[in-house]
Amino acid sequence: MKLGLLTAAFPTLGLEEVADWAAANGFGALEVACWPSGQGAARRYAGVSHIDVDALDDDGARRIVELLAERGLHISALAYYPNPLDPDPDAAQAAAEHLRKVIVAAERLGVEVVGTFVGRDKARGVEENLEQFGRVWPELVRFAADHGRRIAIENCPMIFSRDEWPGGANLAFAPAIWRSMFEIVPDANFGLNFDPSHLVWQFIDCPRAIHEFGERIFHVHAKDVEVRPDGLYEWGVMSAGVGWQVPRLCGLGQVDWGAFFGALYAVGYDFVTSVEHEDRAFEGSVDAVQRGFLIARDNLAPFIH
Repeated sequence: MKLGLLTAAFPTLGLEEVADWAAANGFGALEVACWPSGQGAARRYAGVSHIDVDALDDDGARRIVELLAERGLHISALAYYPNPLDPDPDAAQAAAEHLRKVIVAAERLGVEVVGTFVGRDKARGVEENLEQFGRVWPELVRFAADHGRRIAIENCPMIFSRDEWPGGANLAFAPAIWRSMFEIVPDANFGLNFDPSHLVWQFIDCPRAIHEFGERIFHVHAKDVEVRPDGLYEWGVMSAGVGWQVPRLCGLGQVDWGAFFGALYAVGYDFVTSVEHEDRAFEGSVDAVQRGFLIARDNLAPFIH
């Protein structure tokens, strides 16, 4: 297993600068942010483009692979997390079109995995969203298969603020929904980018989920979460975590990393664990973000072999 990082936390640095720092500080892989170039961030840690897939050709892909290889790095996944089930048809179409470009870029770069969201209409229930999922996602997964790539869906509900409540912007947040998704799209190249932090605050047994869905775990995010008792007391679980579930760096929250890695090793996962930095306590400068990644590295290092 290798330790990697998601580059989206470095919006002001170029890919080479991120690679230099990652290689010098014990990381072996990069999950590279690939939002549309020049679009800007619609939310925190989005809109970052460390590879412009619209401009990428075979020569450009070769140069990127060589640049990273010279530093002992490889790309674990290309990262683009939009909402392909957006209720606005134009927004949903734009998300799907760019996702296809990211898939083609992954093929050019020799990257097996594309990390993304399935999306959701937050104003509609799970059943209605699964119906729309069944209309949108089979073709996208087939497109990925045609290009020899795998799609890894992160299990983040995308509910961090009141404007995302009640449904969030990503349907794939719980095991019952994963089972339904895999019944609708049983293709072998469709799986999970597994993040334990989103299960902790939902009171879902993380090791059990790893054991049940182990063969569908294509990539792993390492992010911690702090469940703040005062916020939970004030708002309760019906608030879907708003005001009391706080993203933290690994080791600063309530994920049981020993149990997490124990389950991963038990199911045979031996790919990359990619640190996802969304901790507000380590923001505001490149130095602060780097310090945060080093805290995560040091806390995870005993489990990475």
